[in-house]
Amino acid sequence: MYLLDSNILIYASQPGNEFLDPWLTAEGTRISAISIPEVLGFTGLNAEDETIFEVWFARFSVHAVTEPILRRAAALRRQRRMRLGDSIIAATTLEIGGELVTRNVGDFAHVAGLKLTNPFAPRESA
Repeated sequence: MYLLDSNILIYASQPGNEFLDPWLTAEGTRISAISIPEVLGFTGLNAEDETIFEVWFARFSVHAVTEPILRRAAALRRQRRMRLGDSIIAATTLEIGGELVTRNVGDFAHVAGLKLTNPFAPRESA
């Protein structure tokens, strides 16, 4: 199961990023509740984008920010400096046993046990 980072939602709303559709439509795709204020608080958000995001929020399973997630996020922040939103998203992904889809893998690479996918990374040719 995938948990989408807030940046993936923002990129997916922009023209030319249709290659992100498989992650948006995958069975069981989730987002953290923290992504709602991160995405809706994005600078330059227009009414059309807000409508797209609201449709996605209704379609995805939105994982609540629970006390165990907050405690795990705090532990991650103690290990290494992380933004609050990133620590909650990482903790949520670990709690659900999922894979985090993000363009900002560097923000999460140090988190032990966290599975990461960067859909923007060049694919290896066979």
